[in-house]
Amino acid sequence: MTTTTARDTIMARRSVRAYEAKKLDKASIQRLLNYAVRAPTAMHQEPCVFVVIQNQSLLEEILNLAKPMFEKSLHAPGHTRVHTSHDFSDPNFSIFYGADTLIVILAKLTGSFVEADCWLAAENLMITATEMGLGSCVIGSALMALNTPEIKAKLTIPTDYSAVAPIIIGFPDGVTAATSRNEPMVLSWIV
Repeated sequence: MTTTTARDTIMARRSVRAYEAKKLDKASIQRLLNYAVRAPTAMHQEPCVFVVIQNQSLLEEILNLAKPMFEKSLHAPGHTRVHTSHDFSDPNFSIFYGADTLIVILAKLTGSFVEADCWLAAENLMITATEMGLGSCVIGSALMALNTPEIKAKLTIPTDYSAVAPIIIGFPDGVTAATSRNEPMVLSWIV
């Protein structure tokens, strides 16, 4: 029997951008959420709440709103162009890459560390997905759409909550190759 360590799982995590048309079950999603809430939380505030979307027509509606919003933001004055190989104007391109589940981590943005807490929960969720043989990917291009009054109303998100971390989850379609990472850049090391 092979034992997988936390280090192995962290090194195996990938941003998966191709998914099988296979539905993720409720028990698996609950397991992901249970591990997400075990993340560190500043001053024990536990600000994270979750929205799970598996309704394909609603995902399509979010997609159709998000793509032009994100594409427009890429061309806004003062915006630094990020590397993207995707053509957001292409009607065949899906920001959800065929995944059937979108988990959105939200919070009331009331404290200094609330967003950090949400991202820590996101990391736990993605590492757990990897350990379970699932794929995940943060979909930052959906963030603006998820925070519109129209979508918040459809998802029954209170107006004082904001989407922080939208993550697709599903069964990978094929193998996602590892990408390179820079070596740690230490600006100072004071002994």
